[in-house]
Amino acid sequence: MSNIISSNRPGGGIKWQWPSIHPEGRKFLLIAAIITLCFWLLGWEIVGWLMLGVTLWVGSFFRDPVRITPTGSDVVIAPADGLVTQIAEVVPPPEIAGADGLGDAPMLRVSIFMSVFDVHINRTPIAGTLRKLVYIPGKFLNADLDKASEENERQHFVVERADGVRIGFTQIAGLVARRIMPFVTMGNELSTGQRVGLIRFGSRVDVFLPAGTTPQVLLGQRTLAGETVVARIGQSAMIDGIGQ
Repeated sequence: MSNIISSNRPGGGIKWQWPSIHPEGRKFLLIAAIITLCFWLLGWEIVGWLMLGVTLWVGSFFRDPVRITPTGSDVVIAPADGLVTQIAEVVPPPEIAGADGLGDAPMLRVSIFMSVFDVHINRTPIAGTLRKLVYIPGKFLNADLDKASEENERQHFVVERADGVRIGFTQIAGLVARRIMPFVTMGNELSTGQRVGLIRFGSRVDVFLPAGTTPQVLLGQRTLAGETVVARIGQSAMIDGIGQ
């Protein structure tokens, strides 16, 4: 039986559909809707209209669209929707460094910033075993700042492929984010693009690429979690782009 769920081969098509609301967000959507209704029943129409906008935003924030994940043994998929704000060579965070993590040599880090209007469901970049899951309490600085990687509330993941290649990625809370929620636990077997967590509300995800791998995204490019190819393992060719 084929595992292909979508392809670019001729024949067939697909229709747009409303994205579902993740179960974690339904209670917030219900609360916002009840408050909105109360204002309307009290006759406070101006506030009611404002709360209606808030309710729609809450529903949008927790949307969980279906994503079509590219297959291939070498692909590294974006773990987050958002804007590529930094590509830098850094030493892995101490919590996921060392022989049982990503090692101690500098790695390329791709940072993806999520605004409050982006989808906030995060996904694993590769398939494999979740070897590390480390939560670190911290501050709530602007997630776009470089020091947020070391000072903000964050959660580290290390996923190991069957061939031993490991990739790390980190959820980083932002100014208005107040909770990082994992959907997985250590030892879980993950498939590429699988949902692994959620950050409320506005944040950043860093991806640490293995040696010999160069990003296939550019600064200022937007990514889609579970769909955009961030890199190909073993591919070191640089790419250029132009804003237009």
